[in-house]
Formats: sequence, C-alpha cells, structure tokens
Amino acid sequence: EVEKAAANIGLNALTGKFEDLVVAGIIDPVKVARSALQNAASVAMMILTTEALVTDIPEKEKAPAMPPGAMGDY
Repeated sequence: EVEKAAANIGLNALTGKFEDLVVAGIIDPVKVARSALQNAASVAMMILTTEALVTDIPEKEKAPAMPPGAMGDY
C-alpha cells in the first residue's frame, strides 16, 4: 500500500492510519532519521558478529552455614 502512495503518505503510529504525514504535522528531520537507522544497523551488526553475548550474569550461590561446633565434649 505504501509503495503505491504519494511521497508524503506514511503510517501515523498514533492513529494507526496511512495519511499525509506533512498535513498531520509529522515531520522527521532527515539527519535524525538517518542517524537512528545507522545506529540500529550498527548495533545489529555488532550482535551478529559477536562470538559471545552476555545477557545476564548469574549471582554466585552462597556456601551453606557451618554446623555448630560441640561445646566441651572432650
């Protein structure tokens, strides 16, 4: 649907409808949009080329308490 539409037509994420974004007042600066896409691609590439990825560092289990010693059982 988007490929057949005019240049200003896009998805309004707030309403969920395709409309003229300029008329709706939704204008992304090209530099901001390009920067967001470049950063997203950079992060995706880094994840794809990383041999290992740490997502959660498990906590070390504490050793159980020592049993109480005998008192005066000599």
